[in-house]
Amino acid sequence: MSLSDELTRLHDLHRSGALSDDEYAAAKARVIAAGGGAPREGAGSGAGAEAASAMQAVNALRRPRADRWVGGVCAGLAVATGLEAWVWRLLFVLLALWGGAGLMVYVLLWIFVPSE
Repeated sequence: MSLSDELTRLHDLHRSGALSDDEYAAAKARVIAAGGGAPREGAGSGAGAEAASAMQAVNALRRPRADRWVGGVCAGLAVATGLEAWVWRLLFVLLALWGGAGLMVYVLLWIFVPSE
């Protein structure tokens, strides 16, 4: 469904009384934010859009309560990237064996990535 179709549908629900003014404004803001919305002043396509998309992905990263072995970092990365959790676990183990970098990164992610 396109952005304009979703906004039209929200407008129809608001007009029919199914959504209050506050609910309509909040839903409209969510739809526009999810659809990318209008480009901001000074923001172009390309690197700026990719950086904004990467920041949204980082901000959406969570450690799920399911499929967690230690802290849930690998399961959260699996959800965010689409890779299997075992691939992330293997990567962290290999990095941990190679100078301890994997363990350090894992612990930092465990500390700073919020749980679901």
